Formats: sequence, structure tokens, C-alpha cells
Amino acid sequence: MATPGPASFTSASLYVGDLASEVSEALLFEIFNAVGPVASVRVCRDAATRHSLGYAYVNFHRVEDAERALDTMNFKNIRNKPCRIMWSQRDPSLRRTGQGNIFVKNLAKNIDNKKLYDTFSMFGNILSCKVSTSRTGESLGYGFVHYETEEAATSAITRVDGKVIAGEKVTVSAFKSRKERGTNNRLFTNVYVKNLPSDFTKEKFDALFTQYGEVTSSVMSSAGENNAKVFGFVNFANPEQAAAAVEGLNGTKQGENELFVQRAQKKEEREKELRDKFEMLRLERQRKNAGVNLYVKNLSDELTEEKLSEAFKAYGTITSCKIMSDEAGKSKGFGFVCFGNPDEATKAVAEMNGKMLDGKPLYVALAQRKDARRQHLEQQYQARSKMGGMSMPQQHMYPQGMAMGQAAGGPVFYQGMPQQRGGNFVYPGQMMGGRQHWNPNQQQPVMMGGRSHPNQHFQLMQLNQQQQQQRGQQNGQARQRGQGPQRGHRGQQQQHHQQHQQQQQPQQQQQQQQPLQPVAKESLTIKALAAAPEEQQKQMIGERLFPLIKESQPTLAGKITGMLLEMDNGELLHLLESPGALNEKIAEALAVLNSVEAK
Repeated sequence: MATPGPASFTSASLYVGDLASEVSEALLFEIFNAVGPVASVRVCRDAATRHSLGYAYVNFHRVEDAERALDTMNFKNIRNKPCRIMWSQRDPSLRRTGQGNIFVKNLAKNIDNKKLYDTFSMFGNILSCKVSTSRTGESLGYGFVHYETEEAATSAITRVDGKVIAGEKVTVSAFKSRKERGTNNRLFTNVYVKNLPSDFTKEKFDALFTQYGEVTSSVMSSAGENNAKVFGFVNFANPEQAAAAVEGLNGTKQGENELFVQRAQKKEEREKELRDKFEMLRLERQRKNAGVNLYVKNLSDELTEEKLSEAFKAYGTITSCKIMSDEAGKSKGFGFVCFGNPDEATKAVAEMNGKMLDGKPLYVALAQRKDARRQHLEQQYQARSKMGGMSMPQQHMYPQGMAMGQAAGGPVFYQGMPQQRGGNFVYPGQMMGGRQHWNPNQQQPVMMGGRSHPNQHFQLMQLNQQQQQQRGQQNGQARQRGQGPQRGHRGQQQQHHQQHQQQQQPQQQQQQQQPLQPVAKESLTIKALAAAPEEQQKQMIGERLFPLIKESQPTLAGKITGMLLEMDNGELLHLLESPGALNEKIAEALAVLNSVEAK
């Protein structure tokens, strides 16, 4: 294959396109690093959803390695999909001018990017080569080849235009932008007609359109027994006649039906037009409802839309109120209330969030789209991951006074215990008391102020005894050196400390023999939660939430619990009562974790 050499491109950066959505930076690094040392890899992603856009940039340290990768790796299958590699064009002017770019049409369906490249590479160095495909991956019958020089493009047009490739006679011409093509792309001869009367006959159909010109072919459906809608197609001899028929018949009446007559479109074109139309409507609706549409959650099953509207109408004009329900008509526990202006909506959020309605505390917030909520969760997770160089859900929840990093069998400080400045202990300034974290490897979250494992008492006793022996040896050496004035005082301290340890050892041994009894968790009510100190409320919820999550996600229960505890307490209580709502939040958290791990 002919490729531009190092003299043409001083940058060692390659564009890698047509990638599968699951291809990550790590996979590309592993593949291309086999060719030569890779400096960096970046998969381009959507700013909102963080989904892959299907292309990436691979930067090598040396141009020679990039050239070798282009020669040997182009059209290589990555995740069962052939990639397309070309030199990265930092200057967009070359693409916009169209210099050296040719258009090839009437290609056979079996011609792919590699076959098109192999066919046209003999005429010069190719910068890019692509066969246009539909959303399903099927060839549309045309493609583009961009040469490094205009001379190579001219040679390809001269030698290939009109030739037969894979059984089809192809047409090769210089590429023209849509602006240069002008209105030629809107010339048509085929006309689509719908909303025809059910009793309309083929003879009436042909007579209706022949008055505008020569009809080369026509076809019309029939209503049949199901009384289906009647439509048809008419093909004229030239575009002027087809345009006259559209202008003359569109919107006219046939009986009680108003005809729809327009240019016939391919399925892909119609789908794209409808997607663009719906996207515009969605954006307009989103702009209209920005700051005025409220999301209301934790609704009782008996609450009606009238009662919900009555509860919110004191804060302003309500334009719409809707409680979402399932197929059986049962409430899903959430709904939406839309106000006339943002000030009214803001006031409603401030007043109604946490307020009791039908015996349940409401969760009220501004409504967000699903992708916006997912982006917010990703940002929260990434922010926690950057704190201290580790992910917050991977940290531990320690008993009050326990030093961080010593939960796994290390010595533990307890309130009222003298803190030793030995080498196996941490200093008081290094301790973290009262911070709540979740350990995904534990069966249950560690309880604040709860009882530690018996092994920790035993290790603590061993460390204390070792330190006492070391201090005894040091005191003996000090006496031999004549340091007498301090001997009596230190000896009294050591003797007092040993007596204190001997008194504690029977108690510790008795504690070791007592098995740990699991504490039954009763249902948590809003009243019980409100009576608890604020710093313990999240833990009370977490202790009940963790086992529920562990039933469906045993390995990720700790991480997911830590993510969900960022939510409001009222919404967390709703998750404890509603398995369906909890499963939805678990699914959202899993999606966030998967997207972060894929980066």
C-alpha cells in the first residue's frame, strides 16, 4: 500500500476511525504499542454521556513507528470491526478545500473500505478512504478517496471512471461540496402520495397525475379488509413534471381526505428527518421547561394528581401536574409539577422538599433529563476518586477513634485508652474519628463506636507487652549509666502501667470468649431518623441499605452504597421502602461505574 512518508508528515499522530463503542484507550495502547512505543492514546467521547464517538487518536514517539502502524494495522479488526487509520490532519483547511478528493458511486455492495483502498492506492498516496454505510452497516453504494496530491486524484478519475469493479460500472468524479452542487440534489422524479380515499381506484389515481406530465410507472396500495390507509408512488419522465405535481396536488381534497404529495424519500432519509424534528421539539420543550419543571418523589400510593396539585398551588400557577403510573394504573411513587415561572418553582422546592404529605416526606427537586443525571453521578464519582488518590467507596468506615488504614487486623485506639507513641502506632493528629466510609469487602458496614474484632485486642496486648519489655531494657541501661534521679519516677510509672494492664487482661480475655451477636435491624421511620443525631443518620440508613443492595450486587454493594448515600435522606427512605426504585438507582450506579472503568 502506498502511504505518505515521513517527509510529508512530521507529526507522529494517527487518526483511528470506525471503532466499536466498547473500545477503550487501554485496548488501543496494547494493540499499537506492539508496533512501536506509544506516547498517548485518546478515545474521543461525547461531552454529556461520555460514550465513545467511534474514533481515537494514537500518538507515537517516532514518525517511523506511526508510518509502520499505518502500513500494517490499517483495516485491522478491533472488537470484530475493521478500523480505518490515516494521518491526523491538524489543519482542517485541507479537508475543507476538497483538493485531491474524489467521489466514487455505483459501487457493488461487497466493496468495503479495504477493497476501495486497494483499488485506488496504485495512483498515489491516499490520506483517507471511506465507503458510506447506513446505520445498520450496509453499503450505500458510494464512497470517497482523498489523495495527497491533485495529480493523483486526476489520474484516478481518468483511469477508473466508467470501468467495471466487482461487476458494477462505477462513476468517478471530483468531489463537490453540497454548496457547489447547489439544488441538484433536490431534483426528483419519484412522488409519494398518502391519505388517499379508501375507495380510490388505480384508474382514478393514474388520471389524477397524468395531467401534470408523462407517468412512467405508478403503484397504489389498497385498503383491504382491515381498512388500512391507502398510499402510492408515481414516477414522472422528468423532474419538472414531478415538481409540478407536488405543487399542484399537495393539500388538495379528494372527497373528505386531504392529500399529502411530496418527493419520495429513502427510509434512512425519512428516519434522519424525523430524528432531527423530534430533537428540535425536545430541545424546545427542554428550553421551555428549564427551571420550572419539578420532580416530586416518595409519593404515597393513594395520592392523586388533584391532591398533589392542591399541595403545590399555593406557590404559584401550575401549568401541569402528572403522577407516573405503571401499566396496571398503580402509582410509581413519583411525578412532575410544572410552574409558570422559575421563581415559583424555586420557592416550591424550598418549601415542599422534606414536607410530609399523606404520611410520607416528599423529595422535591428540579427535573433533570436522564443523561444529565447520569453525568452528575459520574462527576460525583470522579470527584471522590480524585480525593486522596483513591476512590471513596473503597475506603473503610472505622469505629470512632480508630486510625485510618488499621481496620484490617492492626492495633486500634479506643476512647479512654492511653495512646503510645510507639513505632506500631499512629499519632493523634493522624486519626480520623467520625468519618463514614464503606468497605466493599466487608459483609456488613463497620459500626460507629461498635466492638472491634477480638484479634485486635490480642494484637494490642502483644504490642503493649513488647513495648514494656523494651522500656524495661532501656531503664536498666539507664541505671547502669548512673541516671538515678529519674529511676524512681519511671519505675513507679512502669509498675503502675503493668498493674493496669494486668487488670485489663482478664476483661479482654472474657471479651474474646464472647461471640459477636448480630443486631436485628428494625424498620427505619422518619420519626426515628429525625430523633437521631445528624452525624448518625446516614449510617442508620446505610446499615439497612447495604444488605438490600448486596442481594443483587454482592461484589459492588460497598461502592454502590457509598454512591447512594450522597442522596437526600428522604429519598433514601423511599429506596428502603420501594424495591423498584432501589433497583433503578442500582442500575444507574452500575452504568456510572461501567462508564468510568471504560475510560
